[in-house]
Amino acid sequence: MVQLRLHPDRLLPTEPGVRDVAREIYTAVKDLPIVSPHGHVPARWLADDVAFEDPTSLLITPDHYVTRLLHAQGVRLDDLGVGRDDMDADASRAAFRALCAHWDVYRGTVVRTWLEAELVEVFGVDVVPSAHTADAIYDRIAAQLAEPAFRARALYERFDIEVLATTDDPCDDLADHRRLAEDPAWTGRVIPTFRPDRYLEPAAEGWNAAVDTLGRTAGTDVDTYGGWVEAMELRRAHFRAHGATSTDHSHRDVRAEPLERSVAEELYLRARKGDISAEEGDVLRRDLLFQMARMAADDGLVMTLHPAVLRNHHGPTHRSYGADVGADIPLQVEFTQALRPMLEAFGTHPGFQLVLFTLDETVYSRELAPLAGFYPSVYVGAPWWFIDAPDAMQRYRAAVTETAGFTRTSGFIDDTRAFLSIPARHDVSRRVDAGFLARLVAEHRLTADEAVETAHDLVLTNPKRAFRL
Repeated sequence: MVQLRLHPDRLLPTEPGVRDVAREIYTAVKDLPIVSPHGHVPARWLADDVAFEDPTSLLITPDHYVTRLLHAQGVRLDDLGVGRDDMDADASRAAFRALCAHWDVYRGTVVRTWLEAELVEVFGVDVVPSAHTADAIYDRIAAQLAEPAFRARALYERFDIEVLATTDDPCDDLADHRRLAEDPAWTGRVIPTFRPDRYLEPAAEGWNAAVDTLGRTAGTDVDTYGGWVEAMELRRAHFRAHGATSTDHSHRDVRAEPLERSVAEELYLRARKGDISAEEGDVLRRDLLFQMARMAADDGLVMTLHPAVLRNHHGPTHRSYGADVGADIPLQVEFTQALRPMLEAFGTHPGFQLVLFTLDETVYSRELAPLAGFYPSVYVGAPWWFIDAPDAMQRYRAAVTETAGFTRTSGFIDDTRAFLSIPARHDVSRRVDAGFLARLVAEHRLTADEAVETAHDLVLTNPKRAFRL
């Protein structure tokens, strides 16, 4: 039976001298607490201190990085629990067997790095997953999940999470966050994030129904453009009162451009009647996004943008399983011209702060680093989603650092629904950054002390500063 071990020098540079320096840098930061300013773990898990039911619903079903590669091999998503709430013990075990039988699918991927860290460091698994070992690994994990040490709050403390941000609909009452804040037994920090995308797409199916809900929740008349703006301001205030420090936005492009008030009002009224084209919807959405930026300058919520993803690329999958199941595909994106109206208005405003993420690596050195290297409000977001991986992280540092330095970057973002993968993802970032900094030390571009100080900042100072934590 092949043993599963984690090499202590994984992801560190291969050149022995540089590796020695990287080890020292990594050692200085590996045990620092985790700051997670953007993610998708439900606050309810911690408010209820849930006991996780089985290995599949914890490690496989919520992690679209895991399920999408199995789906590409012909494994049905519903066999992995996606879109289902009726997985019994036999179905759960079968899904775990599918993962282990297809272990070779993950060779060379960061997903395997995460999974191995979860298996070894969280559950003490010491055999390589395979069709032959699947049941033994499943039983070992299931037995531990029944123990108090593996409930949600105990894991939060074990992972040494200092702050964890969730992602929430503007109409969420945030009751789970309130329960946590009022619980004297809870000492952690879980904060909401305002995610208003579906309320900013006037030509999209379901927009009118969503806006009706917004109006009822905010207690305002949203049949007018001004009413929509007021409702958004009220809901942002609600989120701020519950600890939110940022808003999150993802649209097909990043343009935010104001309209003449009369034009915006006319388009809004037509949208409420369902009489607006896709092109007109884009025009109004760009105005509404500009209004989000204006509100950010007023209320201080950090604005994060991660545009240019074609959501739900495969319609039949979306109809059967819903969103966020691994079928979102990156697009090219342009930032410089698209952001100019927003940055002309707010780029030097003391209350405005903007973190820019991308899946289009070509814009790092051409657009994002130069923007962050001038505007005091702009930070370059860490690699995320498909480029949340060692080689891409190195390319990011190489592309951004010479123009924007280290201080204008966000710090690591795990962006995950898979709770147990949070420590593994942050550890990958710390190792890769240690390697990048070690190279600068070896080239006499940084001193060893500066490298350690910078590594510390990337783990703690940068995310707290970029997200006003």
